[in-house]
Amino acid sequence: MIDVAAFGGIKQITLNRPDKANALTEQMLRDLIAAVDGAKDAAAVILTGEGRVFSAGADLDAARAGLAVSPLWEELSSAIAALPGLCIAALNGTVAGGATGMALACDLRIAVPEAKFFYPVMKHGFLPQPSDPVRMTALIGPARTKWMLLAGQKATSEQALSFGLIDEVLPQDDLMARAHELCADCIAADEATAHAIKRLCPNQRR
Repeated sequence: MIDVAAFGGIKQITLNRPDKANALTEQMLRDLIAAVDGAKDAAAVILTGEGRVFSAGADLDAARAGLAVSPLWEELSSAIAALPGLCIAALNGTVAGGATGMALACDLRIAVPEAKFFYPVMKHGFLPQPSDPVRMTALIGPARTKWMLLAGQKATSEQALSFGLIDEVLPQDDLMARAHELCADCIAADEATAHAIKRLCPNQRR
């Protein structure tokens, strides 16, 4: 349910469980961690999903069985943040719950107009993963982070863009082409130079 494809210097990692809104199981998280680890040599990495939802977060049955508090979420987001090359979240639809951490850990986030963003862990009695509020606050500030996490509000793509949670909004048909276009300079550049520039840029938290 995790597909990996190579396009020149790009590794594209795709969540492929569209019949379940790309809800994540423990095995999917483990496969994602392995896929990200295998992409360390890529000039750029694109994370995306099949269908009209990026990810609904944890599979509900798996969450009730303990996945909601698994350290795998933090391991995954830390692995994404540590990638030496450019990492882009091409959000083909709504991002919910723990899947938010994947997007927050990327360098850039682009999304379709239909995407919505929400993180309703509190009402289910769970805490967000430790790095997620830190990264979210760095992007959109403390008040808007509390608006999402404590007030339980859902952001539209337009709101997310105005907040700084995402960087561009594009029609569905243009999303992947734009993601690949954003990788072009990194692919063409000297690898050491590109990696050094990324290290110079302030990161939300590794």
